[in-house]
Amino acid sequence: MFEILEHTADIGFRAWGETPQQLFAHAALALEEIACDISRVEPRRAYPIAARGEDWESLLVAWLNEVLYYLDGQGVLMSRFDLEKVEPPEVSGEGWGEPRDPERHPPKLVVKGVTYHQLKVEEKDGRWTAEVFLDI
Repeated sequence: MFEILEHTADIGFRAWGETPQQLFAHAALALEEIACDISRVEPRRAYPIAARGEDWESLLVAWLNEVLYYLDGQGVLMSRFDLEKVEPPEVSGEGWGEPRDPERHPPKLVVKGVTYHQLKVEEKDGRWTAEVFLDI
């Protein structure tokens, strides 16, 4: 689904999927896993998430920033993403999760934002891949 990429000052990940929906869901899980231990997050409630972007890259950044808003601004972690629409200029769907409990979901890194630095989104031979670096 995803792997962590090392970088001098930041941290990143490479995510993949067979469809744009899978790619965006896996990218969201990678972001959350970098910030917290999400192994014990239960999909108790659906949270609507939507974002807009002119192209695949800006759409992915906007999507991940919405996921980050739930994590930091609302204190919600998600363990599943059901995406209805993923095509520029819009992504929409639901993230399933629960309010963050520091004992069950210990923090790892503080993610300040999603960057455009070395950002890549591509489809090749029926496989979607993205490389994303985060400001920590």
